[in-house]
Amino acid sequence: MANLSHPSEFVLLSFSCFGDLQVLLYGPFLVLYLLAFMGNTIIIVSVIADTHLWTPMYFFLGNFSLLEILVTTTAVPKMLSDLLVPHKVISFRNCLVQFYFYFSLGSTSFLILSDMALDRFVAICHPLRYGTLMSWPVCVRLAGAAWAAPFLTMVPTVFSRAHLNYCHGNIINHFFCDNAPLLQLSCSDTSLLEFWDFVMALAFVLSSFLVTLLSYGYIVNTVLRVPSASGRQKAFSTCGSHLTLVFIGYSSTIFLYVRPDKAHSVEVNKTVALVTSVLTPFLNPFIFTFRNETFKAVLCRQMQRLKGLHTALQ
Repeated sequence: MANLSHPSEFVLLSFSCFGDLQVLLYGPFLVLYLLAFMGNTIIIVSVIADTHLWTPMYFFLGNFSLLEILVTTTAVPKMLSDLLVPHKVISFRNCLVQFYFYFSLGSTSFLILSDMALDRFVAICHPLRYGTLMSWPVCVRLAGAAWAAPFLTMVPTVFSRAHLNYCHGNIINHFFCDNAPLLQLSCSDTSLLEFWDFVMALAFVLSSFLVTLLSYGYIVNTVLRVPSASGRQKAFSTCGSHLTLVFIGYSSTIFLYVRPDKAHSVEVNKTVALVTSVLTPFLNPFIFTFRNETFKAVLCRQMQRLKGLHTALQ
């Protein structure tokens, strides 16, 4: 009974439903992971290296790209290795560590998205006060709070999972240690924990989503009053890439986690979680590369510098 109540390891079903065909998923998923890693790394390096991007908007973008790398790395490498082995296991401790970092980093990414929305709101609606309201000390405090709050509040959540009685087996129908599959294995009363999870989702996901909606509501109202059509187009173009990320990120996460009852949709949750863990980090660099004129100009300059350096070395 002691082993049943506190298993030494969990078995991850991952994509075992595909049988021997699951190995065919390794190649596409590996390519998406590597492209996501490289693309977001390029954004981070560009923001650090080019002084044209030393602004609050790109400071937050650099933070967001770092979070995309870290969130993906907490789940995808383990998923990739499991595609190649018949027995997919993760120790109890490693499962809780993965749970902690996945949800802490994910919550931080949404708070950073709301910081980006606030930055655009101040830049467009209060341009004369932008330097004061979005000074570097303010930006650092906003980013610091976005990182610290989830990591601190997730500590009691992880400890609560560590002290549950897991007497319904040790098989997790997912490719990582997600919340709902873990709770399904427990024979303890989890109603209070599920309510706390719902409150946490409201605090980090819906609150940041509300801040983003309000910010863009004011932005749209302000831009529509701009007399110049080119001015309106320029204002909206600076927000287009951010809005795309907002739509993809919030829609999938709200579906997954901002619901009181998530226990009866594990298969659907697994599919949507795959989008947030693999596809969204892969799309992020392309969205900002192709939709942001400033960033495209910076990339062109960097490529020209590399080309010139290569020519000089020859």
